[in-house]
Amino acid sequence: MKGFSDPTKALEIFKSNPNEFDIVITDQTMPKMLGDKLGQEILKIREDIPIILCTGYSDKIDRKKALSLGFKEFIIKPLTFTKLAAVIRKVLDNKEKQ
Repeated sequence: MKGFSDPTKALEIFKSNPNEFDIVITDQTMPKMLGDKLGQEILKIREDIPIILCTGYSDKIDRKKALSLGFKEFIIKPLTFTKLAAVIRKVLDNKEKQ
């Protein structure tokens, strides 16, 4: 598991070895790049990677738009570890069925 606070660094690392990742979880509001943009850039590299977008509040993106952009799930913060784990499991289970 890898975590990054800088989305440009995360994208750089993803580009260097995209098959090393099983899932991406990103926040919508980050410095330098919004989560929806990061997700779109990642999907250009590897269209099958499941991405979960998290946000506390955004008037720029909602669940419908996130799913239309190729994200596999959209969750509103705050959230518990139990909720996050359940969403991750759901997304990975759906990927395995494809």
